[in-house]
Amino acid sequence: MDSARIRTAFAYITALFFIWGAVTSINDILVPAVKSIFALTDTEAFLTQFAFFLAYGLVSLPAAALAARIGPSSSIVTALGVMVLGCLLMPVATAFHAYPLVLAALFVIASGITLLQVSANPLSAALGPPHRSHFRLVLSQAFNSVGTVVGPFLAAHTLLRGGLFDGGAVTPAKIEQSLSRIDVAYGFIAAVLVVLALLLFRARALITASVPPAPAGSGDGVLSAFRSRWALLGAAAIFLYVGAEVSIGSVMVNFLEQPDIMALPAVEAGSLVSLYWLGALVGRFAGSALLTRVAASRLLAGAAAVAALLCLVVSQSSGSSAGVIALSIGVFNSIMFPVIFTLTLERSTASGSATAGLLCTAIVGGAVVPLLFASVADASSRSTAFAVPMTCYLLLVLFALLASRAAFVRTDTAATAAAH
Repeated sequence: MDSARIRTAFAYITALFFIWGAVTSINDILVPAVKSIFALTDTEAFLTQFAFFLAYGLVSLPAAALAARIGPSSSIVTALGVMVLGCLLMPVATAFHAYPLVLAALFVIASGITLLQVSANPLSAALGPPHRSHFRLVLSQAFNSVGTVVGPFLAAHTLLRGGLFDGGAVTPAKIEQSLSRIDVAYGFIAAVLVVLALLLFRARALITASVPPAPAGSGDGVLSAFRSRWALLGAAAIFLYVGAEVSIGSVMVNFLEQPDIMALPAVEAGSLVSLYWLGALVGRFAGSALLTRVAASRLLAGAAAVAALLCLVVSQSSGSSAGVIALSIGVFNSIMFPVIFTLTLERSTASGSATAGLLCTAIVGGAVVPLLFASVADASSRSTAFAVPMTCYLLLVLFALLASRAAFVRTDTAATAAAH
């Protein structure tokens, strides 16, 4: 097939990585927005992340079955349509001033993203020469990280301006203005998704023709992974990592706003959330270079240990230094997801597809751990609540040490890791 056409198809697929990175990271800005608009506690506001990441736990397996049935190109267009539907539910939720409807809209959006990940990750590796599959997946993951940097910055200047964030007394008019900013943000996302869906619909024949036949034995169900000790350990590690990362990102705006931390206006604090994700982007490139010289298990252990130490320092300190240290944790998060993924694939006795399916389902940790973080914050303080991700990172150090002593089951861990 014409290499230029394949590059065009790959560009479309890589744009998907950017989109779901941006949409997912916008939740970090939505948390403080809904907290103010609906007068919520931290725990109640963190239900936005619970609703979003719950989709990974409930939808991953049905999404995989659907993708296998209708094919990757149709799955991607369907996924974008589901995301558009979720975005269009937001104006309904704001019109009724109904926080439960906001949560429902987020669940629908995340369901679309789950199907998108199931469909797009294999395509990123497949669209081009096999010997460059790892390069293509890393490149797509880099654009996912770019989305996580751009998304919070744009969202902060949309969701955290005007209305309740101008200061002064809370009035119905200010609440309405803040609600309208949510409509603007998700209306814009819906428009971008529609354009992308149309482009991908036109390229569906090219995408379908580029998909290689499934290898024999690839149809093992995810339940087979439950018989593998390392698949279960890897799923627990993914659960802890995603939970820790999402907890820190979600609290960042309200944490930096605190008078004893940085005392920033909401929009400035929201803009700084991009630095948390920028650290992950920079760390991903640095980590890729380090992995050529350092064993993956050792690099994971080191990154998790430093992240745990930084959480401890944040929990015991205040002022601008605490804010800077909290933002810097993103650098050490950067390599965790792909390294956990590949370490697990190398050691799991289940098939690669079954193991990967279970690991993707474990992303539901982004729903559970942040609620625990918020509960501790409501009961004590946000600084104290950093003990929750600290504990997660310490357990990841243990996972890495166990991995360093475990024998490989397979050495051909091709580019099957999903980007987060």
